Amino acid sequence: MYNFVSPLTIISGAGSLAKLPEQINRFNAKKVMIFADPGVIQVGIVKKVEDVLVGAGITYDLYSEIIPEPPVHIADQAVSALKNSDADMVIGIGGGSSLDITKAVAVLSKHEGTVADYLNLTGTKKLSNKGLPKILIPTTSGTGSEVTDIAVFSLESSKDVITNNYLLADVAIVDPELTYTLPPRITAATGVDALTHAVEALISVNASPLTDALALDAIRRISQNIRTGVWHGSNVKARNELSWGSLIAGLSFYNAGVSGVHALAYPLGGLFKLSHGDSNAVLLPYVFDFVWPSCIEKMVLMADALGVNRAGLSNREAAIAAVKALYDIVKDVGIPTNLQEFDIKEEYIEKLSQDALKQKRLLARSPKPFTIDDIRKVYTAAYNGKLNLL
Repeated sequence: MYNFVSPLTIISGAGSLAKLPEQINRFNAKKVMIFADPGVIQVGIVKKVEDVLVGAGITYDLYSEIIPEPPVHIADQAVSALKNSDADMVIGIGGGSSLDITKAVAVLSKHEGTVADYLNLTGTKKLSNKGLPKILIPTTSGTGSEVTDIAVFSLESSKDVITNNYLLADVAIVDPELTYTLPPRITAATGVDALTHAVEALISVNASPLTDALALDAIRRISQNIRTGVWHGSNVKARNELSWGSLIAGLSFYNAGVSGVHALAYPLGGLFKLSHGDSNAVLLPYVFDFVWPSCIEKMVLMADALGVNRAGLSNREAAIAAVKALYDIVKDVGIPTNLQEFDIKEEYIEKLSQDALKQKRLLARSPKPFTIDDIRKVYTAAYNGKLNLL
């Protein structure tokens, strides 16, 4: 048996932001609070949302005390701000950090305690209700946060999450026009993040025929358009396809789950404050270099979706070619392909390995089990920038 869950309403496609007032009115909201990080405000994207609200006569407040890869105290401050307001609905706009904050704040505004009380690994409290209604509007083609029930927070040396169906958006509005001005570096990191969601969902032990279909479609869209989207950002077709790919990948990985790449990426982000996209990207080929023998049939499907020419290749060779194709994408979009380029010292491999081993929720979905020694070997390969298959 398989379960498939998604937000109640997903509105997507160029120009879909115009549907925002209609969706707010569905909930009879008197006042909304917008959560957005300063960068999204600075580039004028939030102004587009504000103009839509003003044009519809909708009252709002704007909260912007959000930083990338937010620690729990940043989320606690946002919860306090919402509790002290008279808003009866929230809107999150931005990348994954802003959307994660919004999801958590909407729910926790109607609960006692702090964010830390509800974390997956160490929290002791349980969520009892969904809090305020929420609309999530991504401005990157990457995180898929608008269609998941996961909110990720940085700890001292790793990351942890709040995950519960109560965090699901009531409405997700995915308008690719909001991504058209993203600079190449962010386009690359978020695009590889979305690709990671899709390829990890495909090989997950919890995958289903539905999540496989979504994952393969996302892999095709992203792999065919990410290079153009990064280096020729004015290409509207590529931007639109990346937006669709991110959304579809989000629906797939939310239901099938991600595994080894994310498990090893969390400590990188926590300890060295690498962006989530960069953390995933630098580890992506090395984790798949480890797991591919356990899921060769899925790797062959992945190879096709990545555009690998399989003529004359055995299934084993096609699987290896898929791993190499992942490496090439990361390299081609300008993301470092080894940990040394991020100025991470070899001495930290043991600390990273011990912290990654704690991510049991993620590691349990891998088709090939990870021991602590396996994790060390993957980090070491990523440090040296050397795939075993080459």
